[in-house]
Amino acid sequence: MQLLSSENIILFSFALIIIAFLYSSVGHGGASGYLALMTIFAFPVAIMKPSALLLNLFVSSISFFFYYRMDYFKPKLFYPFAIASVPAAFIGGFVTLDNTIYKIILGLVLVFAALRLFGIFNFKEKEAVKINLPFALAIGFAIGLLSGMLGIGGGIILSPILLFLGWATVKQSAAVSSLFIFVNSTAGMLGFFLGGKTIPIESFYLVPIAVIGGVLGGFYGSGYFSNKTLKMVLGAVILMASIKLIFP
Repeated sequence: MQLLSSENIILFSFALIIIAFLYSSVGHGGASGYLALMTIFAFPVAIMKPSALLLNLFVSSISFFFYYRMDYFKPKLFYPFAIASVPAAFIGGFVTLDNTIYKIILGLVLVFAALRLFGIFNFKEKEAVKINLPFALAIGFAIGLLSGMLGIGGGIILSPILLFLGWATVKQSAAVSSLFIFVNSTAGMLGFFLGGKTIPIESFYLVPIAVIGGVLGGFYGSGYFSNKTLKMVLGAVILMASIKLIFP
């Protein structure tokens, strides 16, 4: 990878595996973590968005496989959000934001992601509440549009909403979020391509590294794994990256 020195390649790869592991373990693709990591290592913005979308496709699909195998996926929780989010993510994929605006919006999303890892938005499970279809469609559209523009899958936003509203358990929200991230990332990537842009070759170098962490995270997360210490460390890293984006 020409973007990094030999020493930084090792450090970056190790951090990428940890991020993919932690995010996959909770049913996420990890885009917010990847974007934070690339920010810290001074990746160009032109590489950040397509790389995050590409890694999301692989890691979220791996995570979904493990959660689906454990029978946590509930289609009725998925479809209302996906119906609205997929076309919105496709539209968002066309959008190329000014670098400054992109960094500020991404920085704010990363603050939210960091606070989630610190446990601030990790809502407890509630009694099962019937899903409100119009509200779910509106949520899906908003998350999808933001996901396509920034290069994230939106699971970091969707899962706490599902828990807060009592529409899903923790494991169910992880299963729904993983597939939600996959379809949004796919739609965002299609919009990215149709907008006349291509994926840099450097992005593909990151895939096998992220897959290692994704497989391990999906396997342990769909079972009994939880590691609060690593999540706190990752939250601190993401928070530092968000500050770097918002206040360069």
